Amino acid sequence: MIIVLGTPVDADGNPSPHELARVTEAVHEYERGVAPRILFTGGAVKNRFVEAQGIPASAVLEDPAARNTMENTCNALRIMRSHGWESAEVISSPSHLPRAGLILSRLPIEWRVHAAPALGPVGSGSAAEQSVVELLKTVHYLVWSRQMERCDVRGQ
Repeated sequence: MIIVLGTPVDADGNPSPHELARVTEAVHEYERGVAPRILFTGGAVKNRFVEAQGIPASAVLEDPAARNTMENTCNALRIMRSHGWESAEVISSPSHLPRAGLILSRLPIEWRVHAAPALGPVGSGSAAEQSVVELLKTVHYLVWSRQMERCDVRGQ
């Protein structure tokens, strides 16, 4: 299974450059034969259209309920377990993968992360801003969420 972690769309509902990069990389990985299924996560993303052109509908799953990385991974785990799947390649932006890896390391599945390369030039202010945001979110996870928000994997 390939899991694409969600990221917000722009104010007009258009996919952000990060979302387009993640989806494009997932399609490439699917076409390379990495996995027979792709799970798109992210309820906070208001875009209701799956951006996976050329992928058969039977290979696409969606989690429209997740609002953050913790929920993305927990919901993905539940979906995987319901199908008997035990491993996943998780695709996200390079700056997001360290935090995603921390969260994934607590789940009872085999996983690896895969960075989605940027589709175009990213301004230095944007990259620096994103790095600071990821640092703050990682600190939040390490200090607070790790104790408060855990996947309920008992009985799954």
